[in-house]
Amino acid sequence: MKARLILVFFIWGLVAMTNIMCNIPAELPEEVFEDIVKTSSVRIERIISKGHTTPNEDWYDQDEHEWVLVVKGEARIRIEENNREIHLQEGDYINIPAHQRHQVSWTPPDTETIWLAVFYS
Repeated sequence: MKARLILVFFIWGLVAMTNIMCNIPAELPEEVFEDIVKTSSVRIERIISKGHTTPNEDWYDQDEHEWVLVVKGEARIRIEENNREIHLQEGDYINIPAHQRHQVSWTPPDTETIWLAVFYS
């Protein structure tokens, strides 16, 4: 049993663990963007919004694909093509192809929306 405990301790010593729901700022005057993992082919990002939106004249137009999951809260994403709006709630996800222009049109002002975004080639 001791050998097993030592092995687990050794593994934990090499692995950094945290929780996506922790360290939420008390005040959010601006959206928070935090890289969780970043390599040459993939980037995983935590985003925290609270009433934040993309300004009407601005559009995200990224070189990589974006898979995004609403972990907590809800949001609306507007896709420029056909001016389509998608309402995402907790657990909902969407895959946005590279160069698909989009913007965040709404997040609730009274609670945080926590997103997990995966950008990939």
